[in-house]
Amino acid sequence: MQQTDAAILDREQLIALTRWFADMGVDCILSEEPHDRFAEAPQPAPASPGHQAGRQGPGGKPPLGHVSAGDRIVRASPVAAPPPPDQGALSAREAAAAAHDLDALQAALEAFEGCALKRTASRLVFADGNPAAKVMFVGEAPGADEDRQGKPFVGRAGQLLDRMLTSIGLDRENVYIANAVPWRPPGNRTPTPQETAICLPFIRRQIELADPQILVCIGASAAQTLLGIKEGITRARGKWYDYEIAEGRRIRAIAMLHPAFLLRSPARKREAWTDLRSLKKALEEKT
Repeated sequence: MQQTDAAILDREQLIALTRWFADMGVDCILSEEPHDRFAEAPQPAPASPGHQAGRQGPGGKPPLGHVSAGDRIVRASPVAAPPPPDQGALSAREAAAAAHDLDALQAALEAFEGCALKRTASRLVFADGNPAAKVMFVGEAPGADEDRQGKPFVGRAGQLLDRMLTSIGLDRENVYIANAVPWRPPGNRTPTPQETAICLPFIRRQIELADPQILVCIGASAAQTLLGIKEGITRARGKWYDYEIAEGRRIRAIAMLHPAFLLRSPARKREAWTDLRSLKKALEEKT
């Protein structure tokens, strides 16, 4: 049978379609045929008379923790649910406070089970660059490319960020980059306030341990989370704030437009360039 032209995809279209699936959170194939998961599941076959009575629950149903599969009873693999948000935030504060260096903080995040995002992400995205740098950049959360590589800002937005850094004489060897939320939300959605609150003690501790001289909040979410501002990024950008890095120690902080926003709105790059020049001037004053 000859395929119609509409059914044929060239190599570039296949690559684009695969990337779209990955960005939407589809990263594995469970079956070669599509299934309607909203349709009613088929009823399990009745148990055969030869089943042992001890394997039946009340009313002849399989006991809890088992799933009927034909005329067999198989034990379902339990999946631990994350703790309630308040408990997760408390656990995060305790784990973050116990970390005395960045390696210990990364290990604490690897072992942390209080955030549900860890169960849907491929890996932890902790940081990139030089932790001893004078300036630290903090974004919102990893995307699909960051989730695959385990490093922040490595996709198209990250490539633009690299060019922005180069324009003022910086690169990843002399900046430190992290995210307020270190696990990718499914489908690249915005982290919920609960997810952000749970992860907040870790990013605050990460900033404290890196001890930069200047903090750059990339995008509205990072600026609102770390600087406590309510206004949008287009009004907050370019302004200098005080960030309390530890008790009795404050550093300068600035909010900037997110590179992903600049890719969608290239006309705003002029404002980003103004903010970069302000950052460069502040770094020169520090030296």
